[in-house]
Parts: sequence; C-alpha cells; structure tokens
Amino acid sequence: MHDTVELEARGLPAVYVASREFREAGAAQGRALGFQPAAVYVTHPIQDRTDAEMRAIAEAAVDEVVAELTNGAGR
Repeated sequence: MHDTVELEARGLPAVYVASREFREAGAAQGRALGFQPAAVYVTHPIQDRTDAEMRAIAEAAVDEVVAELTNGAGR
C-alpha cells in the first residue's frame, strides 16, 4: 500500500495488488493514509504456491490490473 501511495504521489499510476484475505485490511490502511488506490485482489493464500501457480494467478489478474491502470488514470 505504501508503495502504491508513493507512486501515485509522484504522478505514476499504480494498482495495489493483494490476496482477497487482505481486502478489509487494505481498505483500512488506505483510509488511514487518506488514499483509496485502485486495487486488485487475487486468490488466497499465495505463500506456498509454485512458480507455475503464481504465474497462473498473475495471468488471471493482469487484465484487471491493466484496466485499473488505464481507466483509473488521473485518480
């Protein structure tokens, strides 16, 4: 979240990506920082995933990330 806030402050579009389990925590942190970033939530958990599984998760999310970056420009 802090990286997303920093990038946006520099005028660079960014998307906060986290697993679904952290949706509420991300929203709370965003409120605390006074910032509601574009966000994409992926399947949970991710810590024990193989490289192939992580690629599949990323591939499943990439269109949503691109949409947030392009449609949310100038947030």
